[in-house]
Amino acid sequence: MTTLLDTVGHYAQAHADPAGLARTPIPGLAAIRATAPSGLLHEISRPLVCLVLQGSKQVTMGTQTFAFGAGDSLLIAADVPTVSQITQASAAAPYLSFVMELDAAVIANLATEMQAAPTAEHFPVQIEPTDSEVADAALRLMRLLDRPASMPVLQTQLLRELHYWLLLGRHGAAIRRLGWPNSNAQRVARAVTVLRAEFAQPLPVERLAAAAGMSASSFYQHFREVTSLSPLQFQKQLRLIEARRLMLSEGVSASSAAFAVGYESVPQFTREYGRVFGLPPVRDTQTAKNKARTLP
Repeated sequence: MTTLLDTVGHYAQAHADPAGLARTPIPGLAAIRATAPSGLLHEISRPLVCLVLQGSKQVTMGTQTFAFGAGDSLLIAADVPTVSQITQASAAAPYLSFVMELDAAVIANLATEMQAAPTAEHFPVQIEPTDSEVADAALRLMRLLDRPASMPVLQTQLLRELHYWLLLGRHGAAIRRLGWPNSNAQRVARAVTVLRAEFAQPLPVERLAAAAGMSASSFYQHFREVTSLSPLQFQKQLRLIEARRLMLSEGVSASSAAFAVGYESVPQFTREYGRVFGLPPVRDTQTAKNKARTLP
């Protein structure tokens, strides 16, 4: 019988880009493949679940580092800054994972039907063994990619089923918070949507608080509780991550990248870039490019 490992492996090998990301026609669903351990990847992750099928990885949020491997599932239950690294992968046994962004509307609908209210606050990053029902639903969703004519009919219900098993499984209590109407997590998520769309522009905290439906002081407190950053720190992370992408993927100069993401001072950009990525922009991008050339 074809396993989830086989199915994801075949899809990723056929469709992965140079970075190892194999997007699918289903929004928010992807496979990841790597044939060697990776460097550090800085990002502000959207809420997602990652089923590791082969190899191993580690993710750091703040001062906490989580190591996990085949048979484990990673849950990121909020828009939070993470630093991740694939730690075990080879050409003979590539790192493989199934990644799905979580849909708050689907979660809200299911939680209401299941009468499953959120419980106490949960840390936004969790590692648990993958539930068998989750793996089975993920396999059927991946198999659907080979039958494009069936996708308009079955895609929605299979995504809904996968969310259902996640809610019912080990990660359920943390996931419920994402879809619960007017929860702090959901209110902060509305402000994060504005930040992601307009990070290069000045964004007064009052505007973000209004998007969240909170007072400025309450918003600042809850934003930090959910994301671990202040709104300004969050915006800076978005700017720096996008600047790095522009330099690595599009060959943009450091000064051009700085202005493109909203910085008015190149020296300030260089200082803040170095604090996050450990090297100044030019040296960091050159090091990353040199490492990419040596990968198999």
